[in-house]
Amino acid sequence: MKVWQSYRLRLQRKRWRLRALRKRRELQPLKDRTARIAPDDILVFSTLRNERPRLPFWLDYHRRLGVRHFIIVDNDSSDGSREYLRQQPDVSLWGTGASYRRARFGVDWLNWLQRRHGHGHWCLTVDPDEFFVYPFCDTRPLRALTDWLDASSIRSFGAMLLDMYPRGRIDAQPYRPGQDPVDIACWFDSGNYTISRNDLFGNLWIQGGPRARTFFAEEPYRAPALNKVPLVRWDRHYTYASSTHMLLPRGLNLVYDEWGGEKASGVLLHTKFLDTFAAKAHEEMGRGQHYAASFEYRSYAERLHADLQLWCERSEKYLNWRQLEILGLMSRGNWA
Repeated sequence: MKVWQSYRLRLQRKRWRLRALRKRRELQPLKDRTARIAPDDILVFSTLRNERPRLPFWLDYHRRLGVRHFIIVDNDSSDGSREYLRQQPDVSLWGTGASYRRARFGVDWLNWLQRRHGHGHWCLTVDPDEFFVYPFCDTRPLRALTDWLDASSIRSFGAMLLDMYPRGRIDAQPYRPGQDPVDIACWFDSGNYTISRNDLFGNLWIQGGPRARTFFAEEPYRAPALNKVPLVRWDRHYTYASSTHMLLPRGLNLVYDEWGGEKASGVLLHTKFLDTFAAKAHEEMGRGQHYAASFEYRSYAERLHADLQLWCERSEKYLNWRQLEILGLMSRGNWA
């Protein structure tokens, strides 16, 4: 059975690599600065649409961590995102008006660009509302983490997606371009999570948090997945299978210890819930370009109302990565 599964996954990886090769035709280079990438640069890959207010802080945050180049696909933005990104000296930008859904929600586009430009680099794949947090990130650059991973022969690094939200109404405080979104959305759920193992891909499947208890209370099994493998020492033969939830070869998904110990892991602070959320949810529901006929965004739109609050008496206010480690949401593992 294991031999048959391994064979199936090898065929699937080959199909997805060929699919990415075909989907490259949908991408138009808008500003290609990849010739400036040095051999040891850490890269960020992302797909976005209409995220102009978020971009200044998101770029600067990951620059401060040590990212040297951003490779971004803009999916038909109309809010000035393209124009802004074109002006950034460390951004290479591709544009497309093709279907996000038919590109497996952007995965095909990024698989191609990672194969073309990410080979041999540590690549961090994050959305513009995600902020990478790892052990010692307040005192050590991302290069220190990747050097330790290299020395330990570790090729991938897992992170839990942690939904952040404000206290009070989501739309009570307007977000200003360039502002740290965690200044507003600074609360999170410290518990309320379920974990299971995907036997085919070998990854953990995590669900829960404020979205599960607020938007998916009747069907918690349909709540969004919170498990991610965003940081990978990329090889042109790798491929993401479903967003950054899992990869092939399947060994890259073993970012946890199966024998009762702890592997080093991080967190992605997910700052979706700002005052722009309602408009975004209604827009994406109408476009129908997300997973399962945009079921997630339909659930958001159906439950959005003027006094919606995600905060509850069990909410925790975010302080730093050490707090997340104490709560068991991330770990330094053997990295000291």
